[in-house]
Amino acid sequence: MQLIDIGANLTHDSFDPDRDAVMARARDAGVTRMVVTGASREHSPLALKLAKQHPGELFATAGVHPHHASEYTAECDAELRELHAHSEVVAVGECGLDYFRDFSPRPAQRRAFELQLQIAVDTRKPLFLHQRDAHADFMAMMHNFDGRLGPAVVHCFTGTRAELFDYLDRDWYIGITGWLCDERRGQHLRELVRHIPADRLLIETDAPYLLPRTVRPAPSHRRNEPMYLAHIVAELARDRGEDVAVTAANSAAAATAFFRLPPR
Repeated sequence: MQLIDIGANLTHDSFDPDRDAVMARARDAGVTRMVVTGASREHSPLALKLAKQHPGELFATAGVHPHHASEYTAECDAELRELHAHSEVVAVGECGLDYFRDFSPRPAQRRAFELQLQIAVDTRKPLFLHQRDAHADFMAMMHNFDGRLGPAVVHCFTGTRAELFDYLDRDWYIGITGWLCDERRGQHLRELVRHIPADRLLIETDAPYLLPRTVRPAPSHRRNEPMYLAHIVAELARDRGEDVAVTAANSAAAATAFFRLPPR
């Protein structure tokens, strides 16, 4: 299998002591390419730097997560636009709305999201989206940009059936993480993933977050790593009633198309 992790927070400081070993373990598990998530003014440049250090293996996004929306100034917007001039940056985001935590005020979230949607229009790059407990406002803001945006992926989908079909009706891609493996919160996803078309299904770890709860033996440190993408795709294939090789190949093809990654 050749897997593509479309969302790994490899710039997180928990990887500082052993980042090279983490990447080696990912390769050994069949993860051939990864997209490093840029989710703040601080970490988006670090994601690009990491991608430049590993050409053809790592790529980056550049954006500001709604948790950090309060930092989205005119200077921040200019910095993001400069990052997007680099070919290694393959998507705008992580951006969107998060009313579950409200770490930034909601008006600030909406402003930062709108400005990043405009970057996607101007750069013609795909969108790496975040939405939690903000579906109505999220859809309304995306609707305001109808006809001007390219492809979009709703990263780390954990929502309802109605939300899923709202996204699929817009031909958006869906990112599935180890949340699928959480018997407390993700059981509903076991049925929903059957409805995602193969050419719209992307897989991701969101490492170091969301360690799949069904990994055995569970690591004592509880840190998620890209190597566990193989575990996620195996569970996903089972829930979809597919051979794991089929799910892996289809998700890699979808990721390559979505991010316009170079052929290998």
